[in-house]
Amino acid sequence: MPMRPNFLPRPRRGPLVLLLVALLAALVSVGTPSAEAGPPATGADTAATGTPLRNDTGLYPRAVRLAHNGDANGRVLASVVAFRGGDGIAPIHESTDGGATFTEVGAVADPEAAGGQGLCCGTLYELPSQVGDLRAGTLLWSASVGQDEPDRRMALRVFRSDDVGRTWSYLSTIATAANDRGLWEPEFSVDASGALVAHWSDETDPAHSQKLVAARTTDGVTWTGHHDTLASTLASDRPGMPVVRRLPDGTYFMIFEICTPGGQYQCVVHHRTSADGWDWGDPAYLGIRPESADGKYFRHAPTIAWAPEAGNPRGKLLLVGQALFNADGSRAAGTGRTVLTNSEGGAGPWREIAAPVAVGTQEIDYCPNYSSALLPSADGGQLLEIATDWDGGVCKPYYATGPS
Repeated sequence: MPMRPNFLPRPRRGPLVLLLVALLAALVSVGTPSAEAGPPATGADTAATGTPLRNDTGLYPRAVRLAHNGDANGRVLASVVAFRGGDGIAPIHESTDGGATFTEVGAVADPEAAGGQGLCCGTLYELPSQVGDLRAGTLLWSASVGQDEPDRRMALRVFRSDDVGRTWSYLSTIATAANDRGLWEPEFSVDASGALVAHWSDETDPAHSQKLVAARTTDGVTWTGHHDTLASTLASDRPGMPVVRRLPDGTYFMIFEICTPGGQYQCVVHHRTSADGWDWGDPAYLGIRPESADGKYFRHAPTIAWAPEAGNPRGKLLLVGQALFNADGSRAAGTGRTVLTNSEGGAGPWREIAAPVAVGTQEIDYCPNYSSALLPSADGGQLLEIATDWDGGVCKPYYATGPS
């Protein structure tokens, strides 16, 4: 989403960009920040480890390993949100060596994100099964557009690629805002009925500062059943940034943050489950906070991945958030360089492992370790991460692979 609420970005010289706004709105919950934003004032932090995916701005990284594209299976595709002039775009990068190196092979260029209209928080998805006329293996990309238009009516628009990310065409619109509030952070899953589901964060309901919403389609074109999946009874709460993965037993696992007006658990990460990926139960139920055995937990911008694990039919979940905190609310030493993993379907304590990318910047804004991408290897033994960090005033994406 935009950045979420509890802070605003520091002003920055130079034209970077309308999205940054959006991202910030997502982080906390105050409202939408200005279109120009910049790095933290301190120079004490160091840039992330790993290899730059690109040498200019690349926000909100996403990565998929192709599994339904014939000879292209095994390739890794990664997207980021970037800007050329005033146009918001989504460069597509490809790795044919398991994430060791990447090359830009295409870009999504939505005309509704051109000319300074605004682009935020894109997602990349490979269809695992046919949906209408969309074959298994079709690539989908969606993002929030329009947050910087004068008469803002944001939309979640979907693009498709049938040539492994080289070219993209408009497919459909999931939702359009009825007022000037935001629609943020779309993510996809396929539910138990085989329908394609979109999940996102919605600010347009006057009864809620923000809530989570879902809709689905059986043809990729017409989206129906728009409904709340999480809407707190506290109007000031801002649940956001949902990411959904299906577990081997058919359970659907959703990770998200809940931003509140303040306190120790501002933007703390939660999870919920669903039996079918569509019905998530009572929207007022806020879910469970994932914690390590000694009470560490993430705040801000979570993502989740599932990986196979030898001898464990449940596999394992891998969770990252922007910042790691101790049980007493102090910042943990491993913040920016930790992934939490769980081999019990999310139940019980989570275990800390080293993140493949160590993010040096400690300040919480829309760049460092913000909604990092996690992509396990096919056997689950390795983990590719793409995380963003400041480098000379530019928010760059860095990638690296490590043991999971």
